[in-house]
Amino acid sequence: MPEKIGYLSAVSIGIGGMVGGGIFAVLGFAAELSQGGTPMAFIIAGLVALVTAYSYSKLSVTFPTAGGTVEFLNQGIGTGTLTGSLNILLWISYVIMLSLYSYAFGSYGATFFGDSQPFWRHTLTSSVIISFTLLNFLSVRAVGRSEEAIVAAKISILIVFVIIGLTTVQFEKFHPNTWNNPITLIAGGMTIFLAYEGFELIANTANDIKNPKKTLPKAFYTAVISVIILYVLVAMVTVGNLSVEEIKESRDFALAKSAEPFLGHVGFIVIVIAALLSTSSAINATLYGAARISYIIIKLGELPAKLGHKIWNKPLEGLIITSILTLIISNLFDLSSIATSGSSGFLLIFASVNFANYRLYKKTHSKRWISLIGFIVCIGAFGILLWETAFISIENVLIVVMIIGLSFFIEVLYRKISGRTYKPSFNGS
Repeated sequence: MPEKIGYLSAVSIGIGGMVGGGIFAVLGFAAELSQGGTPMAFIIAGLVALVTAYSYSKLSVTFPTAGGTVEFLNQGIGTGTLTGSLNILLWISYVIMLSLYSYAFGSYGATFFGDSQPFWRHTLTSSVIISFTLLNFLSVRAVGRSEEAIVAAKISILIVFVIIGLTTVQFEKFHPNTWNNPITLIAGGMTIFLAYEGFELIANTANDIKNPKKTLPKAFYTAVISVIILYVLVAMVTVGNLSVEEIKESRDFALAKSAEPFLGHVGFIVIVIAALLSTSSAINATLYGAARISYIIIKLGELPAKLGHKIWNKPLEGLIITSILTLIISNLFDLSSIATSGSSGFLLIFASVNFANYRLYKKTHSKRWISLIGFIVCIGAFGILLWETAFISIENVLIVVMIIGLSFFIEVLYRKISGRTYKPSFNGS
């Protein structure tokens, strides 16, 4: 009998996917945009994630498959070009996020090596990907157990950081007159939305969960609410201990920089360690889900069937291909410019999942209006993010458009060449 994942391990996978490279890599940029309103920006982004978690919990119980998001879209929207494109976008978004986490791990770790940082960044980036790929080979239970240990360690460090940091926070920095305008504030929250996307990885564990009807909903809500609280407190300590100028100067490592006023250089080192734990945890959890998603996409016929027989017979092959692509991207590209792409991709995917649950409300026994609100806020957040980003970096908007366009191009081209059709893998209700 296959090993099963319990409530704690499921929550750990969700938190591990959320509290990862995103919060450490882009917190400074979000604070620069939202300024004194940064904690509110995290709340706004967290509420978008929470309302979407409702749809995920309902769909996961009704369609408990390893495909997770892929299966939900096929069931709720159908198996046409739109769904195929969204599924490919999901996988590309996973690779982008894995690359960002790996890049952040290498960058933080390289701070220990002085003038040799470029060499060590590449070495550490590659090592962490390979290490967790091997761990995922071991077993489902190994993933869950490792997540529990890593999540416990990094959360403990961040809690101590928050408790001590709150004693030196200058609370006047959060007065509404220090906030940026509402649109920019929301855009700041959506820029770091990628820091919340990891909760949906819990859906990929549905087949491996003990007592899924009770465990899955609790795991989703526990993970998201816990991370919202943590992020708000972390944002308060960061903004409350640094000036706007200091945040701008240390944008790539603002979280570690904010520990210096009350913990000195030792605090900086401790937060760097927390960053290493967090990014490695996110890589671990994301690889777990990405391998299964790539496998499901192949089985649905959204990539050549010949590969399905020769390479993709098991989820482990999907893990290998995903890891190889992550190694290439994280070592060859500067990923700071595509953080917006990661958030944008997942906002579109989450909007689609909410829409799928809206259509399937009878099967999933859902309150339809909640999913409708989820769809509207995700689409609205996507629009605000691109609108505001256009004023800061039109290149980032073009990257988003290119990634979305590439997803549709691959789907349309392969559908035309192969003439294939496909159907949802889950035939129950």
